[in-house]
Amino acid sequence: MKVIPIKGTIVSNSDKWLYDWLEWEATAPKDIVLPENGEPIEVHINSGGGDVYAGSEIYTALRSYPGDVTVKIVGIAASAASVIAMAGDTVEISPTAQIMIHNVSTQVNGDHNTLLHEAGVLEGFNKSIASAYVHKTGKALDDLLALMNKTTWFDAESALNHGFVDKIMFTNEVAPTLVASETPMIPSDFIEKMRSAMTPDIDKIAELVADKLEAKLPDIQIEKEAFENSEFVQKKFNLPESPENSTNKAVPKGFGLFMF
Repeated sequence: MKVIPIKGTIVSNSDKWLYDWLEWEATAPKDIVLPENGEPIEVHINSGGGDVYAGSEIYTALRSYPGDVTVKIVGIAASAASVIAMAGDTVEISPTAQIMIHNVSTQVNGDHNTLLHEAGVLEGFNKSIASAYVHKTGKALDDLLALMNKTTWFDAESALNHGFVDKIMFTNEVAPTLVASETPMIPSDFIEKMRSAMTPDIDKIAELVADKLEAKLPDIQIEKEAFENSEFVQKKFNLPESPENSTNKAVPKGFGLFMF
């Protein structure tokens, strides 16, 4: 399985050269090289975020990938990196990792008209980013915007409880099933318990069958001898006459004749 690391600052393709020259860890959209055969991939994230446009491009590429995408948050997935994390078909988080979501920010110079315009742009970006969280968590847009507005950090357990991840790595803790239905649904954990309880123990079944056969062997032997001594078998296979074969006793009939 191919592993795609997303580490360091999320930057644009045009800025990546500077980070490389400085030997600073960074990830640009061009670094996300996806297999052409659609094989399953793992994306390992440890990033504090960065450029919104670059993050959106990476998120879109992963969401569009035809194969299965497993995202593993191994350190931090903050800001733009948290958006990328939402692209996974399955999202896992290390018990020691965290997710952070907050409002989009920028730097701008100009008069009040420019600043008011930029404020509207930032609000629009917040909604665009929140849509990735909505798709993953099932939460309402306004609720997520409120969480972003106050800069919210999620440890592994709270990320699981809020639906940002599907599983905590190295544990059996998985996210609860989110239901949008008026009809009742059986909880997934109950189904798993029932499946485990109903899985047959082959060795135990074999042991019980062996015990039953051993107990029935005397009866089976008697029925076998009666069958061999029957008039039908004597005539069919021309068995030699014997005192045992010449008996006129009735041949047992029924299920015992078909035992094998």
